[in-house]
Amino acid sequence: MAITKVTGLTEEELNRIRSLIGESFVTNELFHNWGSLEQRRDDVMCYMSIYTDFVYEAGELYSNEDGTGFIGLEDSAHAAKWPQIRMLCRMLVRIRFSKIKSLMKFIKQIEGSNAKYAKQRHIDALMVCVDKDHQGKGIATELINFAKDMAKKEGVPLLFDTDMEAYANMYRHFGCELYNTVTADNGVTRYSLCYIGEGDDDARER
Repeated sequence: MAITKVTGLTEEELNRIRSLIGESFVTNELFHNWGSLEQRRDDVMCYMSIYTDFVYEAGELYSNEDGTGFIGLEDSAHAAKWPQIRMLCRMLVRIRFSKIKSLMKFIKQIEGSNAKYAKQRHIDALMVCVDKDHQGKGIATELINFAKDMAKKEGVPLLFDTDMEAYANMYRHFGCELYNTVTADNGVTRYSLCYIGEGDDDARER
């Protein structure tokens, strides 16, 4: 099944994707400081809705043919600045400042975890998401293989950063190297992984 860039969405279609991606991240340890799953749900759904809009507006959102799996992929050499600024403005308006402050404190502690590869040109996997009703059908494999092919074509490393050990293990299963972990003072660990395609020796040497 082909993976293609997502374009030309109606508001109804975008709302479906926002909801699908938001539900996938409610349990993510990134939002550890936002309370229990029920306490954090509305805020996480809002946060991920804004983040989804950023990835889509930046032209970095990709999907399988039936819209049950999504991946965000950003080439660091062509990162979109204005969508990122709009995202930050929306978060400040729509999410309580106390939530943003606690999240930024955590992010500041772990943001340098991928410095080994992030200082050179690379592909960032911004998100990987599969509809819960379609998991276990190989969709994640298709999405990640698409990302790997993109990185190999460009001759750059593909980076994954996750706060979930299970996802880190999944990326390792797909041939990624776990090259760093950083644990914040709230006990949450950031796992930094990299995929380097065959022949990309320059990336390894750096």
